[in-house]
Amino acid sequence: MGQKKTRWQQRLEDFERALIRLEEPLNRESLDELAKDGVIQRFEFTFELAWKTLKDYLEEQGVTDAVSPKKVLRKSNQENLFKDDALWLQMLEDRNSLSHLYKQEMSERIFKNIKDSYAQALRDLVFALKKEME
Repeated sequence: MGQKKTRWQQRLEDFERALIRLEEPLNRESLDELAKDGVIQRFEFTFELAWKTLKDYLEEQGVTDAVSPKKVLRKSNQENLFKDDALWLQMLEDRNSLSHLYKQEMSERIFKNIKDSYAQALRDLVFALKKEME
């Protein structure tokens, strides 16, 4: 019988499922505005699961002072769970800006960031965390 999964391992499964849903439309040739809005919404949800998974992972490692998304991301970078601290902080900034004001230019820029780098960074994090389970 397998070991009981820890909280972060359970959350990692949810995070990976959300990431798969995020990546589905990114493989299409072109997307209309509604589909792009859907990608952005899926990004918000996936990013939320990413940082919370990291928070749970860090707590299991004994890190208790990382509670805000920014602190969690900084500590995760120090723990070498990802390489590009600036990219992750930009993801956080983009995620935060989405909830304040909707502007077409901003959503286009964030959609491009998701397609060009954020989805891959999220995928790399899933891979890194799965290695931690081995």
